[in-house]
Amino acid sequence: QVQPVESGGGLVQAGGSLRLSCASSGRTFSFYAVGWFRQAPGKERVFVGGISWDSRRTSFEDSVKGRFTINRDDGENTMYLQMTRLKPEESVVYHCAMGGQLTQEAEKYDYWGQGTPVTVSS
Repeated sequence: QVQPVESGGGLVQAGGSLRLSCASSGRTFSFYAVGWFRQAPGKERVFVGGISWDSRRTSFEDSVKGRFTINRDDGENTMYLQMTRLKPEESVVYHCAMGGQLTQEAEKYDYWGQGTPVTVSS
């Protein structure tokens, strides 16, 4: 059964860094593209970044390019989102999603985690 589980969120000062993890049980983790989305209260989920199933492609939303990186460890069934130079306005819940292809469209991902909150203090 595929079930992404996020971890690594928390409180950080503006300009600081956090590494979020997305882990999933099951042997099929390596078959899926994995994306990160963030969601503010009452708003839709917005694509942050993602990685293809074979790690050949990554994609990032423009505002995080150069600050966020992604990598995956299929042996550990885990994907990581390294966030640097964080800004207070990035204080939202971050969700991990798994799907058949790397895309910025949330509706094309099949499996979602519950999310991990990030708070960036000014």
